[in-house]
Amino acid sequence: MPDAHDVRRIALSLPDTTEKTAWSMPTFRVAGKMFATLPEDESSCAVRCPKEERDELVLAEPGKFWIADHESAFAWIRVRLAALEDEGELRDILADSWRQAASTALRDSHPGLGVPAGE
Repeated sequence: MPDAHDVRRIALSLPDTTEKTAWSMPTFRVAGKMFATLPEDESSCAVRCPKEERDELVLAEPGKFWIADHESAFAWIRVRLAALEDEGELRDILADSWRQAASTALRDSHPGLGVPAGE
């Protein structure tokens, strides 16, 4: 089961990512733009997710995904780390959020992290 250490390690392995404390918690940013947070209890992480997709994810897997009240107006979703299948699933979620925050030029310079086929 992935944990907070894995979130930090994977997030920081993504290109041009830095960690910055904000709101008393670690946040992860690509070229200054936030793509993930690690809330206080470290049992979940918050990532970027288009509103249409996040609503579908919450309906499909409410034990894994939820929307925090203070994030409901924004394109963010929470992920329960204990509900993830493995580290690979966490890596996919963080990489998808990274792609949403990264500039086109940065995504293009790292084709392995580009937009998945079919999108």
